[in-house]
Amino acid sequence: MFLRFQGRKIKEKQRWVSMIGAKNVTLQGNVNNKYRDMKEFKRTLVTSALPYANGGIHIGHLAGVYVPADIYVRYLRLKGEEVLFIGGSDEHGVPVTIRAKKEGITVQEVVDRYHNLIKDSFADFGISFDVYSRTTSDTHKKHASDFFRKLYDTGKFVELESEQFYDEEAKEFLTDRNIKGECPRCHAADAYGDQCEKCGSTLSPEELINPYNAATGNALVKRPTSHWYLPLNDYQEWLEKWILEDHKEWRPNVYGQCKSWLDLGLRPRAVTRDLNWGIPVPVEGAEGKVLYVWFDAPIGYISNTKELLPNDWEKWWKQEDTRLLHFIGKDNIVFHCIVFPTMLKAEGSYILPENVPSNEFLNLEDDKISTSRNWAVWLHEYLVDFPGKQDVLRYVLTANAPETKDNNFTWKDFQARNNNELVAVYGNFVNRALQLTKKYYDGVVPACGELTETDKATIEEFTNVKAEVERLLDTFRFRDAQKEAMNLARIGNKYLADSEPWKVVKTDPERVKTIMHLSLQLVANLAIAFEPFLPFSSAKLRGMLKMENADWSRLGNTDLLVAGHQLDEPALLFEKIEDDAIDAQMLRLEKIKEENERLKQLEEAKNFKAQPIKPNVSFEDWEKLDIRVGTVLECERVPKADKLLKFLIADGLENRTILSGIAQHYAPEELVGKQICFIANFPPRKIRGIESQGMILSAENFDGSLGVITLDRETKNGCPVV
Repeated sequence: MFLRFQGRKIKEKQRWVSMIGAKNVTLQGNVNNKYRDMKEFKRTLVTSALPYANGGIHIGHLAGVYVPADIYVRYLRLKGEEVLFIGGSDEHGVPVTIRAKKEGITVQEVVDRYHNLIKDSFADFGISFDVYSRTTSDTHKKHASDFFRKLYDTGKFVELESEQFYDEEAKEFLTDRNIKGECPRCHAADAYGDQCEKCGSTLSPEELINPYNAATGNALVKRPTSHWYLPLNDYQEWLEKWILEDHKEWRPNVYGQCKSWLDLGLRPRAVTRDLNWGIPVPVEGAEGKVLYVWFDAPIGYISNTKELLPNDWEKWWKQEDTRLLHFIGKDNIVFHCIVFPTMLKAEGSYILPENVPSNEFLNLEDDKISTSRNWAVWLHEYLVDFPGKQDVLRYVLTANAPETKDNNFTWKDFQARNNNELVAVYGNFVNRALQLTKKYYDGVVPACGELTETDKATIEEFTNVKAEVERLLDTFRFRDAQKEAMNLARIGNKYLADSEPWKVVKTDPERVKTIMHLSLQLVANLAIAFEPFLPFSSAKLRGMLKMENADWSRLGNTDLLVAGHQLDEPALLFEKIEDDAIDAQMLRLEKIKEENERLKQLEEAKNFKAQPIKPNVSFEDWEKLDIRVGTVLECERVPKADKLLKFLIADGLENRTILSGIAQHYAPEELVGKQICFIANFPPRKIRGIESQGMILSAENFDGSLGVITLDRETKNGCPVV
């Protein structure tokens, strides 16, 4: 049972909890004096954002959504709560069509491949969905169509006409992501209709300069088209109360983003679009139109539940004693907190989310993770390089969870956390305790004797861990909860170090029995405490302890392993990761970075358009310029000037000095001995106290780089350029 409180006084809330003696209480928000907003829940429905089936799963996905959701679900299951964990692939929308065109295969082939890859990756990392389905399933197609049709039949949509970009040759309307053009901000030639990836600006297709079809290069025209819209503006007042007043307990990033949208004022949002891939709009005369992916995808949570429990799904979605939680990344906040709740409210029979624990983004080596640039650590590739180390990645991603701000994954930190925490703290304590038990007692748990003050202090420390871990998990603070679980291992290491059983065994063997008994209780507690976080390692540890299951209710107890209990053979829980494994990952990323730079330059070169020709000049004006050939005798950087190089040029008369701002494009030694072209009759001028006697000619490339104009055959110094 869960109790949810709203109102103002925390002390009153705590007093109420004490009065009713509730064991499983989620303290969220504030409580008013009359307790009139208290809400009781019998079960919890957890959803996690549906990943696009246009690529694999990377560490950003795991850290932002799926590991936190899995930790929470495992925690509830351990407590014996009724919980359902729903997942699935989002197989509609633009990304999958772009991938299909890029690879020259059908969209169905794309989603089939990536749905299976994603599903396998989640299974490999222990993401314990009760169901993982897809939005191309028959169940989903029917449920999404029926959902739309009910809103349509009850007049919840408005039909509006607008002008959208159309490719006359391809005979299709284009989505924002299928349109490219020149960015109006930075003038990149290949900005998308929704965002410029060079400068990061959010755009609309109407803002692009010379928009074109990204797939064909065809020019576009505007054509009118009609679509159905969900009038979010009609729900503005209700949303302001439901979110801003009733859900102040939501994370600041979630609450703040919702408030920003509401402050700007909501507008109708299209629920259909012109595409040939998706769920057809179930209305006569709507041929060529499909449900917009943002409308279709969240309904997948419902249809996937229905697929799992065809006769019992409504209990999870329509009964007020079910608590609904959405685990998402910050790019999905608006859809899950404003749009989807409005859809559910408009339909009228569904419950609404109680909380939306959203994380920020995880970067990789200080750079934004990008599927298109292959800048990611893919789960299926990780397991090839680090077989059996799923829990190491789960641990590091939780330790670096971007719960309140964007965070960063580095391979050096990955190595350090494995070696210094999992191996040196957790693994070290477990191994010492089990090996000493094997050495002294043939792997049999010894009886506990009289407790010393040190023993009692240690017991008090770890018996309090359960309450603290629960407090943190109940408020979705997974990073801190894992840290608290690790404190059990730190307590154990300190206890062994202070007690020194390897010394005491020589003088007081009976005392050693107590030391080892308590140490083993700590090990058993670790197997339970880490079960939500590190399921593979916990299962391995329980195997060594011959513990049948992890009983969360007994976490913090000192009788988990009774005297005389036979342990199995000890083995290392974790192993050190060496430098060469990390170096290999860094080399891989360096190669990806180099390849991305090469592809970027190719794309820029392909889209490069020369500047317009300047106005005509007379031949007489041209003749006034004295352009000559000279050889670079010396070249050096100008002190305290990042851009300037100082040249000594042999010009066929007297050597001359010329300063040129090309230091960022050439090393001085590259140019010594080269024959270059320079303007000889510019008036001398002083730069940084040095007199420059002319100008060296360079060409500016499409990417802003400069290339000095040189000769391909030897010419006498001083010869004119004609």
